[in-house]
Amino acid sequence: MAQAKTEEFTAKQNKAATMLKAMGHPARVAIVEYLIKQDSCVCGDIVDHLPLAQATVSQHLKALKEAGVITGTVEGTSVCYCIDEKALQFLMGYFQTITEQLKQQQRNCC
Repeated sequence: MAQAKTEEFTAKQNKAATMLKAMGHPARVAIVEYLIKQDSCVCGDIVDHLPLAQATVSQHLKALKEAGVITGTVEGTSVCYCIDEKALQFLMGYFQTITEQLKQQQRNCC
């Protein structure tokens, strides 16, 4: 089986790849969009806003949390989720940097 060889890449490249991979599913994008619209952490109502089973939503939340896109804190018997603003700032900065690099180059590409 092929190895990912993540050690061959920078920490910034690995972090961006992990976060983007976690965002690579429309349900996860919908979860992030939903959490951004909320004024506070969200516990159980995420399931009410998605056409998915609770177990499926939980799996998506777990993937987003493991990638650092969202945070989750235990409150009683529930876990409440929020966007990790530093994570989104990291991604914005990452894309801003590569966009600036692209602008600075004379591109002669198809």
